[in-house]
Amino acid sequence: MKAAVVCKKGESPKYTEFPEPIVSNENGVLVSVKAVAITNLDKGIASGKHYSSEKENQNGFVVGSDGIGVLENGTRVYARGISGTIADKALVEKSRMVVLPDGIDDATAAAMPNAIAGSVMALRFRAGIKPGETVLINGATGFTGQLAVQIAKYYGAKKIIVTGRNEKTLENLVELGADEIISLKQSDEVIFSQLKESHQNTPIDIVIDYLWGSSAELILSVLKGNGNFTPKTRFVNIGSMSGDTIQLSAQILRSVDLQLSGSGLGSWTKDEVKLLFSEILPEMFLLASKNILKINIETVKISDIEKMWNAEVPDGKRLVVVI
Repeated sequence: MKAAVVCKKGESPKYTEFPEPIVSNENGVLVSVKAVAITNLDKGIASGKHYSSEKENQNGFVVGSDGIGVLENGTRVYARGISGTIADKALVEKSRMVVLPDGIDDATAAAMPNAIAGSVMALRFRAGIKPGETVLINGATGFTGQLAVQIAKYYGAKKIIVTGRNEKTLENLVELGADEIISLKQSDEVIFSQLKESHQNTPIDIVIDYLWGSSAELILSVLKGNGNFTPKTRFVNIGSMSGDTIQLSAQILRSVDLQLSGSGLGSWTKDEVKLLFSEILPEMFLLASKNILKINIETVKISDIEKMWNAEVPDGKRLVVVI
């Protein structure tokens, strides 16, 4: 079969021949793949830089961790891959498979699951979002951040504050449900002042953080208390686009009712992952099929995978490989 194969970690995948996967146990099923999103997770695994990366495979490996495929009986499904998914055929997990509703195309469906896991799992399970709360999304101009804005609004957020460097995309987030935008292109002093004023007007209940680094430090310093009672803030980190480490003052931890946690592979419980496949993904696919969720994608043919692997995708779109 044809597939996108990384022959050596750190190299871009090549469109070449690769052995078709074989079903070896009852939890696996073979699908004909139709569409797969290229995510930062997949790039991290391919390069060997992500914490979930496998050991070096001397024979190379097919990239892609999930995708949209068709079962032998014609049913369209989203599924997690046992084998790499950017290929003609993939071995996927029966227990992590979702039947797609009518009204959603393959490429749109392929773009959603990674971003849903990167937003809903944090909002629902780590932050425990409730209707009427104020949510700050740090780094909202990316694809997952844009979806997080819409889902926070769907879950009943009273006020949504967004930050980011792409000022055009920030403005567009107002149409998706954002109430207040703060550009990270400004000086730290200005950003701090704007965040502080917003927090004083409507205390921030939840921070969904895709950046970490200096902007996370600023937000945490804004939350610092002065010895009086403080509202509880749940700060959930999901990404580290601005750096993997921060400086955190112990005074911040002692002066505010702060819940600091992360949301990602390995942090979720088995029951939470079951709910992702049994309830959350089906609901979100249905919302997209009704155009309640706006999904911004760009498609590429699998034969162009090598030149498009590291391409810049504008305006927070998700790049989807069509097979």
